[in-house]
Parts: sequence; C-alpha cells; structure tokens
Amino acid sequence: MKTRILALVLSFAALGLTSCNDWLDLTPTDRVSDKSAWESQEATDLYINNFYEYIAIYGQFGDQQFNGNLTEGLTDTFKYGSPITGSRAGDCNNYVFTPEQLTSGGSLLDCWTKTYERIRRINEFLAAQQNYSTYSEEVNIRYEAQARFFRAFLYFQLAKRHGQAIIFKTLAETVKNTPLASPAETWQYIYDELTFAAENLPESWNAQNTGRVTKGAAYAMLARAMVYAERWADAKAAGEKVLELGYELASTYEAATKGGNSESILEFNYLVTGPNHYWDRYMCMFHEYTTAGGASPTQEMVESYEAKDGSKVDWTKWHAAEGTTEYPPYEKLEPRFAATVLYNGATWKGVELECCVDGKYGTYVDYGKEPYPYGKTVTGYYMRKFRQEENTDLTNVASTSTWVEIRLAEVLLILAEAEYKLGNNAAAMGYIAQVRDRVGLPTDESLTGDAVFEALVHERKIELSYEGHLWWDMRRWKLSEEAYTGYRVHGLKITKEGSGYRYAYVDADGQDRTFLNRMYRLPIPNVELQNNNTIEQFPEWNF
Repeated sequence: MKTRILALVLSFAALGLTSCNDWLDLTPTDRVSDKSAWESQEATDLYINNFYEYIAIYGQFGDQQFNGNLTEGLTDTFKYGSPITGSRAGDCNNYVFTPEQLTSGGSLLDCWTKTYERIRRINEFLAAQQNYSTYSEEVNIRYEAQARFFRAFLYFQLAKRHGQAIIFKTLAETVKNTPLASPAETWQYIYDELTFAAENLPESWNAQNTGRVTKGAAYAMLARAMVYAERWADAKAAGEKVLELGYELASTYEAATKGGNSESILEFNYLVTGPNHYWDRYMCMFHEYTTAGGASPTQEMVESYEAKDGSKVDWTKWHAAEGTTEYPPYEKLEPRFAATVLYNGATWKGVELECCVDGKYGTYVDYGKEPYPYGKTVTGYYMRKFRQEENTDLTNVASTSTWVEIRLAEVLLILAEAEYKLGNNAAAMGYIAQVRDRVGLPTDESLTGDAVFEALVHERKIELSYEGHLWWDMRRWKLSEEAYTGYRVHGLKITKEGSGYRYAYVDADGQDRTFLNRMYRLPIPNVELQNNNTIEQFPEWNF
C-alpha cells in the first residue's frame, strides 16, 4: 500500500508579516468585519485559520486540558515535586490529596466558558458564510467541513468532561436558557459533525494549504469520540476508514511522536519565532534551567514497562527502604522506556545523568523539602518524551517540538478496544500486536476475555504515555475509584556510595491519594447555572 503522508503541520505567522505559502497563516482577524472576510479566499483563510490553534491549546503543551498541568499527575505515573498549589507546581498534588477541592465553583479541569466562546466564534464564521459567501459550492463545503470539524473537536472537550453539553448548532441558537442535550444527543451531534467533515474534507491538500484538517483527521477524531460514547460499531467503522487511507506506523517509537511522518494524523507544528512552547523548561533538570521543572515519572510507571522479551521484570530488590547498590534493570526494559524516561546512568546532551542527592547532572530531593524544587526530581527520574535534546539553551530558546494530537497507534488501539467490546478477541489482539511489533515485543494473540482488556489497558498506558489519555481512560472505564484511591506513588532515592550508588525505595507522596466517585462526571460550573434557568446541577454534585 502506498504511504500517504497526511501529517498536519500548522504554524502562526507573526502579526503583520507576510506568510509563506507553505504554511497556514494564523494572523488574528478581529479587526476584519465578517463581510470583508468573505471578499476573497485569502481573507477567508485567515479567518478560519484561527480555529487551528485549538489543536494545540487542548494538548499537553497548551493550558486548556488542565490549566497547564498534565492529567497524568492525577495518576500513578507522574509526580509534581512541589507541595505548594500552583500551575505546573502543586495543583495535581492538591487534587489527589484533597479532591474535595474540585467543585462547581472552580475546577482546573473545567474548560466550559472558554470552549463555548470558541464554539460561538465558529458559529459566527458559519453564519457569515451563509450571509456573505459567493464562492462555489465546492469551495464553500470545504470551509464548512473545516469549521464543523473544529466545532465537534470543542464539543468533544465538553462531552468527555461532563458527559453531555448544551448544543448550539447556529449563531441564532447561542442564547441564554438553552437546556442541556442528553448524553445520547450530545454524542450523536459530535458524530454528525465529524461525519460531515470526514465526507467533505480531502485526503490531502495542495502545497499552498498544507496543514489543513483532512479526511483522515476527521475519521480518527470520530473513532476517538465514539470510544468515549461507547458506540463500538461506530468507533470500529471510523477506525477502519482511517486504515483505508494508508497511514503507517513510524519506524521507531521515538519518531512516532515527533510528527511529520506517515503515522501522524493530526498535529500542530511550532516555530522558534512563534508560536512555541516551554515543555523543555517544564521538564528540565536544575543544571539546564534553574527556575522551572520539578515534575517526574514515578517508579510505578517505570515498573510498568516489560523486559525486551516481553517478560515481567522483578523489582523486589529495589523496594527495600534501606536500598541496594545493585544497578536497576533499566537496560533490560523495552525500547519505549528509554524513549520516554531519563534515569540515573542515561546519557542526555552528552553527559551521563546522576539523578541522585547533590547530583551535578540530575538532582534528587525529598518531596516536601523544597516548596518549588526547580529542576530537581522527587522520584529519581526525569521526562524524556517530547524533549528536544538539541536545545542546549533553555534560557533563550523556547521549545518547538510538535504536538501530535492523533497518530495511527492510537487508532489501532481504538480498533482493538472496539473489537474487544464487540466480542472479537482475536481481532483486538491483532491490533495490539501491530503496536507492539514496532518495538519488538511478542504478543499472545490467543488471549480472550478479561485478559484482552488487561492487555489493552497496559498498551494504552505505555504506548500513549504522557500524551494526555491515561486519566481520562481510567475514568471512562470506571476504574479510577479503585485504582486511584488509597495509594501513593514512589521513587528511588539515589545517593552516591563509593564509586557507585545506593538505590532506596521512597514514598514520594507522604499521604494517600483519593479519587471521588463523583469525579466520573465533572460538574456544570456555577457561572452557567447562574445564567441558565433551564438546567440543574448533576445530582452527584448537589451537596
């Protein structure tokens, strides 16, 4: 099958500068009237291009998923080192230790108001198109398909949080006192919007329009949405449509999340001149940058990785509080570990890391000892995934690593889940095997029943690690209350001892974490309740 590289590479142009035809110009158009925006396709392109930033702001490099924090910090896989409340500091710790802090009066996981503002902008675009466009039907329908893709993308953000939403299909409907649609109606609306987009978007665009959403992006987003909706046949059908378009897994796991390849289906590209982001600072070591960082993968995450032969690694020796001088089995772990996690003894930017107490290249500190442990790890590990090793000047150079919103590996795992739910165990394991084959791991394709689901849960945790899925996955599977209650995360406290190191198993929390049952559906914010007389708070949040 011929590989079709449909990666979506997007960039802003600096305000006031002329854009290169190779990229999308996302110059704001707030000073341009709706009517003038439809006087030429160049003007209309500037209008619609503003919606493309939504791909980035709800991703891991943006601030709309969880106010800049990673939702993985609410799981057993990631630990923020600060005990002090603050974005990319102690917010996650606050939520897992005292989840009562999450209320309808204020939730960092909430995106209600800003998302509806963006939905209104899209409805304004579609209303202006109806009023002013004189383009051909073919041109109009491609603009409409792009807009409706992003409208569905925004409604998905609401639906995955609240289970349902207020649906505004037109600008005229964007009024106060509009009731909530039912969960079924909400998911059907998202289905209809993405189906329209998929049926009317091209498989690829010409060079001048490189970066626009494609048929593959729409079908992939539809597959993701239908998994959340538990509409398994629809998820399967959409995923199979993606496969028909010829995407292929990247040759290596590390390349898979870099974008610009045959695996990438929907991505946002950054530039040194802007837009850019600061992932490298947020995940840095103290010797790289001294006023940011302080977030770490956990020992629980490290122990989730299999050995290269697919066997389970025995970590018993490294669970002793007094520690051991034996080097941990890092080199025995499958390739996705080293592509994701930096560890004591790993090479990074030309030096060997020493993630230990008073280390020069990587520094350990006990959790709670420093209010803001900038660049210091409380688990003995650092993040490697998405980092740019070539960026050696974090003070002056921002990050430009691509945000890949959807890639083929996720679609394969969506298909695996859909097939499992439809009773097709062999097909489910076949899709899981495709993902594992890339990193040379064996797969027992004879598994059935609960064992298939366990394999799926593991593979999504590892393959999609730190891509913003795990907390939401566990939540939609209704596993969070059991898995994320009454536990603590751990790390290895590493100290120099002679010519080697001592590795001691440490509690990196100091208190138990809790997930409350009512968090399976986030509350409607008070601001909406105060301005909408037709809706009531969800019963689980009436207290």
